[in-house]
Amino acid sequence: MLVSLFRLLSFLPLPVLHAMGVIVGWLVFLLSPSYRRRLRDNITLAGHRASLFKAVGEAGKGMFELPFIWCAHPDRVLRTARIVNWELVQQALDAHKGIVFLTPHLGCFEISAQSVAHHASLSVLYRPPRKAALKPLIEGARARANLHLAPANLAGVRILLKALKNGQAIGLLPDQVPQNGEGVWAEFFGKPAYTMTLPAKLQQMSGAPILLAYAERLSWGRGFAVRFVPFEGELDGSPEQQARAINAAMEQLIAHCPAQYIWSYNRYKTPPGVTRPGEARA
Repeated sequence: MLVSLFRLLSFLPLPVLHAMGVIVGWLVFLLSPSYRRRLRDNITLAGHRASLFKAVGEAGKGMFELPFIWCAHPDRVLRTARIVNWELVQQALDAHKGIVFLTPHLGCFEISAQSVAHHASLSVLYRPPRKAALKPLIEGARARANLHLAPANLAGVRILLKALKNGQAIGLLPDQVPQNGEGVWAEFFGKPAYTMTLPAKLQQMSGAPILLAYAERLSWGRGFAVRFVPFEGELDGSPEQQARAINAAMEQLIAHCPAQYIWSYNRYKTPPGVTRPGEARA
């Protein structure tokens, strides 16, 4: 039933879906105290409180554009994407050293992967949804031509490393909270957040360059600007320093369109079995 609903919605024009999303985004914000509190607290902590009201509507747009991104014909989806700075990607591809794409939960990150996979093979780290009913929908939508899914486990890490050594590209969401033993505590907008160490490890093991990518949602349903940005941080030092460098790069990307970050995501949660900084000393 859910798959049928998504396929039905995918026939609607993107401006209509975004308009519906704004309405639902505000309904959820007004009716859910926990959602409202987390979104408000996170965006305030990051210093982007001025974008709060716009972020409410953007969150709804992000939800309602998924049927279009996942279920519409790929050609129709890609026509909505305008690529910016593709020459950075092409230069890295021509070097045949692989690419580590880092994309935060900013804008329409789903179309970022599809845009890259339209030109080159891309393997992305994937964590199955908690609800089993969503699994066939999400996996079927994401596993398109040239876009390969790597499970978030040791086997998936091997897939990513093999792709890099073959000169191919991989994609990671570095602001996704990892499981116990897969991350370190590093500041994200001034507050400790459990942050994955995998991006730095894969880069150092393969020698592949890191590129940042995000898809800014354009107003009035006009599509998306898929932007590629060089990573200018240093991955020397301890895992904590490496994680902080990546978090700092994500903060800089988010500052370009702060209303489009998923502030309701529980970025500061403590995974099971992980001790927060200060608790161990106590």
